Amino acid sequence: MNIKIKDLTKIYPSGHKALNGLNLEINPGMFGLLGPNGAGKTSLMRIMTLLQNPSSGTIFFDDYDIARDRKAIRSILGYLPQDFRFFEKFKTWEFLDYAASMAGIKGTKKRAEIVDEMLRKVGLFDVRDRWANHLSGGMKRRLGIAQAIVSNPKVIIVDEPTTGLDPEERIRFRNILSEVSNKDTIIILSTHIVGDISSTCKNLALLNRGELKFEGSPDDMIALANDKVWEIFVNDFELQDIKEKYPIISTIPSAGGGWDIQVVADEIDGFSGKLVPPNIEHAYVYFMDYLLNDKMDMYSKKSGIIY
Repeated sequence: MNIKIKDLTKIYPSGHKALNGLNLEINPGMFGLLGPNGAGKTSLMRIMTLLQNPSSGTIFFDDYDIARDRKAIRSILGYLPQDFRFFEKFKTWEFLDYAASMAGIKGTKKRAEIVDEMLRKVGLFDVRDRWANHLSGGMKRRLGIAQAIVSNPKVIIVDEPTTGLDPEERIRFRNILSEVSNKDTIIILSTHIVGDISSTCKNLALLNRGELKFEGSPDDMIALANDKVWEIFVNDFELQDIKEKYPIISTIPSAGGGWDIQVVADEIDGFSGKLVPPNIEHAYVYFMDYLLNDKMDMYSKKSGIIY
């Protein structure tokens, strides 16, 4: 399976251009989609899942074109939206059985076997008879991924899957996605939690104002922030001053008074600090600071340059 997004543009009736000539290729495996609010992520996913039409351009799923092969594309898609909901009067297994039926899985016995297999895979078999609306938040998200993968789709798209989950549920959810991933399946993970991307995805794309601004691996992005992350000790007065100059990653009260902070910047004028190794969160903040201040157009993993 291969996805090719070609010259994709989406302009809403209000005149807002959510996507602006987007070109992107996605290959099998876990693929991360990052970007701030309004970057165009949701518009892209809604077009990919055939819930919206583009203003121009198209998307190919192998040889299937969203403009003419919609039924075929639907048969290979699994989708977990951010606002995933289910029928409150269904028990857990009943909802998943309904989802399997809607996905075209015929035969009561066959569906029952698949439903039980999916419930075991996502750790919900022991609560299969519980009313779906009585599940915890993490369990509901696991039920959501179960309905997205119940038909064994070739492309799985998940939108902000770990928002609001505690750390244990976030790790569990990421592990489920990793287990589903294989050499033939594409899983697109859209999130603002950059830690989810670095823990699961080999490649990612960063959108900003409807345009592709970064394409590469998490390590590619982290490398951009080498020698850009500073650890500084400041007093209360200096803290207010530095907030106005640099993006602050963390602020920790120091035992002897004052603050131990981390900032991302090319240089720190008027302060003394030490460089520390960057992580994906540092890199994302550094990258977005450059984008928002129009210092960077796009990073290309092929050329390895910013231009």
